[in-house]
Amino acid sequence: MGNTPPHPSTRPSGESTGLVPRPRPADEGDSAAPSGPRWTRDRTRDRARDWRRDWTRGKARGWTRGKARDRGRHWTRGRGRDWARGRGRGLALTALCLLVCAGLGLQSWTALRATGFDLGIFDQAVRAYAHGELPRSPIKNVHHAFPPGFSLLGDHFTPALALLAPLYLLWDDPRTLILAQAALFAAGVPVVRRIARHAFQDAPPRVGRRAADLGGLVYALGWPLLGSAYNGFHEVAFAVPFTLLMLERGLAHRYGAAAFWAALLCTAKEDMGLVVGAYGLVLAVRAHRAGHRAGRATGVALALAGPLVSALVISWFLPAMGGPEGYYWSYGRLGADPADALAHVLTAPWILPQVAATPFVKVAMVAWILGTLALLPLGSPTFLLAVPLLAERVLSDNPNHWPVINHYDAFLWPILLTAALETLARLRERRGIRPWAVTALVLSSAAAVVLGLALLVRPDSWRPSPDKRPLATAAALIPDGATVEADNTVAPRLTARTDVVIVDGTPRGADWVLLRTNDRTFPFASVEEQRQRVALLLTHGYTTVWHREGTVLLHRTDAVPIPGMHRPGPDSTPVREAVPEDVGANLLRR
Repeated sequence: MGNTPPHPSTRPSGESTGLVPRPRPADEGDSAAPSGPRWTRDRTRDRARDWRRDWTRGKARGWTRGKARDRGRHWTRGRGRDWARGRGRGLALTALCLLVCAGLGLQSWTALRATGFDLGIFDQAVRAYAHGELPRSPIKNVHHAFPPGFSLLGDHFTPALALLAPLYLLWDDPRTLILAQAALFAAGVPVVRRIARHAFQDAPPRVGRRAADLGGLVYALGWPLLGSAYNGFHEVAFAVPFTLLMLERGLAHRYGAAAFWAALLCTAKEDMGLVVGAYGLVLAVRAHRAGHRAGRATGVALALAGPLVSALVISWFLPAMGGPEGYYWSYGRLGADPADALAHVLTAPWILPQVAATPFVKVAMVAWILGTLALLPLGSPTFLLAVPLLAERVLSDNPNHWPVINHYDAFLWPILLTAALETLARLRERRGIRPWAVTALVLSSAAAVVLGLALLVRPDSWRPSPDKRPLATAAALIPDGATVEADNTVAPRLTARTDVVIVDGTPRGADWVLLRTNDRTFPFASVEEQRQRVALLLTHGYTTVWHREGTVLLHRTDAVPIPGMHRPGPDSTPVREAVPEDVGANLLRR
């Protein structure tokens, strides 16, 4: 018994004698358990041997069991305090992200900025899932002339949305999606902190703690997340945490778990397989250099499977679910279809930079996205994952893809932030990183203030504008179960209790019509078109039930034929949206 070393928890700190091994180079301020090959059986055996050696040396220096126990308790208490503080900081940043994103989303709801396109569409889809049906949205189907009963799985591959269906059993309301998205974004905070610890695992503990705190703060207040929260709800709510978990598990060398999250990422949207494929290449190269055979095999498998999944979904699954072939093809400057575009690029490769740089707002978009992180993402191979998503936007003919105020940037945020942290860790080994870190923090924070945080502290941002305020009052007058054509702005207020579509260029013959006539609303090109629609209905069976400050609520009292009235039938041919000329001209215009 006299030669038996004490339990590690009672070991002395050992001054410079080596009595206690140096603490693991991780964020001591967090309570997350260590993971990866550092804690394999060989590592455990080596640490046990070191403990026996250190105790033998300690005895030679006069250490007693009582003194070792006292020093060990002091060291344990210190580490316990660090863990508690780090855990507290992580929880605070998670709560901050949740409150800010939920606040912006609920503010948009209160101020009638969350619209039928797209919150109303997703609300109808998830409600259908909750009722055990395929996801369907009358708002989407009628406006774009899809056949009755068309499933949104033929529009975009987003089966991950079904995970939200149980929430509708608790609260059947579109705001459920807003809160769920905020929670999913906030769930990424502890994952980002773990990514920072992995990146700075060879740095002193204090540097690792600061990196985790900085990374968590920049993520929690990331302008792409704030912009997405401001715009209601989109499938990116799942893409963000799935991407982060895939990247973190890969850095932890948990390759099976990384593949699992990669598979789930493919269910967030049809093009996420391209991100998975790029990640597979990065993972395979890193694992090969580290001598990890399992990681190399996983990376190769993902590099092949990711693009294959996207190709199968786009070319087979979406058409099988009723989606028209090439419906979302927005690359007419490259070719009429993917095959034509590939042939064009191979014969004239200079067309790619030409299309990517015109109009100039595309260049400004890329500069904003990378510049708000001080160009740090460019220093890491992880940036390769962002290339397919950026290429989709800069090569697109759709002006909706060019500004930085939509939800598209949130797909990039986990990738860019991870790449930035990895670059900072690499710079630390060569030169000081403080100027780079401070610059990224300042630029990212400034963008967050401009694109979200400033709205939270402005009282007028929590109230509907004067032209929108009467819409909520009028919507409350519509009875449950009615068929409604509603202004796009107020449509989400009616999805839970009526059969609602948005008012567009074609009369649908609904029982109730609610529309503004003093301010342009989507999808009308002018206020005059909206006034003409109201005049047409008033002369063909509708009467005014309520009117205030340019908002009109009409009720159909006579089923006389309405000129141009049409509702899509089984043989209907879907049509694409005509984008107004002013969209995409300004990088920051909402």
